[in-house]
Amino acid sequence: MPRINLLPWREEERKKRQRDFMIAMGGAFVAAVVCVIATIFTYSQMIDYQRSRNTRLENEIVELEKSISEIDGLERQKERLLARMEIIEQLQRSRPEIVHLFDEVTRQLPEGVYLSGLRQSGAMVELTGVAQSSTRVSALMRQIDSSVWLTDPGVVKVETTEAGPARQAEFVVNMKQVSNDEQAAESMP
Repeated sequence: MPRINLLPWREEERKKRQRDFMIAMGGAFVAAVVCVIATIFTYSQMIDYQRSRNTRLENEIVELEKSISEIDGLERQKERLLARMEIIEQLQRSRPEIVHLFDEVTRQLPEGVYLSGLRQSGAMVELTGVAQSSTRVSALMRQIDSSVWLTDPGVVKVETTEAGPARQAEFVVNMKQVSNDEQAAESMP
């Protein structure tokens, strides 16, 4: 009977399987390392891309903030210019008012009343002067009250003084000047 020794064959088969297992294990390890490196590389690329987008956005935000500050400066400049234009327009509208004031004061001044001063503060006008009598001051007040360009007369003081053989009344009268805007509003129905 022939003898068959199967031990070396099994031993070789076991070594071959062990070697194949180690090769598969090494291949799996290399594949896992490659997958990890590829994943790290991919995420690194995504992070770098997002960082570049964030940097671009930050730069754009800085540019927009500069633009906003310039716009705010222009808005303030525009408001200043509009205020100046409004003042100029107001001055243009009120330019004829001083002419009306002097014209009305001379028209409404009765005989025997002499002005020594005229002071205007806004719409309020203060007349100082001398009259032959206090009744002349009353006549001045009535004529101012009937005027189109002057309203609200009020006596601040009337003082009778002796000037040589004659007596005279020194007076201070306040009144309000009607502006062009008020005049236009009154003339409308």
